[in-house]
Amino acid sequence: MSQLSFSDAEGQAKRKQTRREKFLLEMDKLLPWSELERPIARYYSKSLRGRKPFPLSSMLRIHCMQLFYNLSDPAMEDTLYEVESMRRFAEISIDTVPDETTILNFRHLLERHNLGKKLFSKINKHLA
Repeated sequence: MSQLSFSDAEGQAKRKQTRREKFLLEMDKLLPWSELERPIARYYSKSLRGRKPFPLSSMLRIHCMQLFYNLSDPAMEDTLYEVESMRRFAEISIDTVPDETTILNFRHLLERHNLGKKLFSKINKHLA
């Protein structure tokens, strides 16, 4: 993540940790992120031309937050702009929030290669 914005810095100075922050912190520690990224990495864009793709780890974390909070693609984009703790969990800054189409394309990538089922089974296996 790059330099903190004013809104990010303001969020770090508050005293009370919210339930959302506690939950996301627990998910960050609990889930085996590198293991979950491995099956996606072979399909994820490594484009050397055009716009640089968002980091796979950030997109996976954003996808998980969509599932945790039942958010649509446009709602996820709006929430990332509004909620600093969710940006921190996704390891992005307010300047690097992916748009709803990028979020949609990542979800479609997972669906196209049946990766959602694989992720779900890896998570269940890890939690068992």
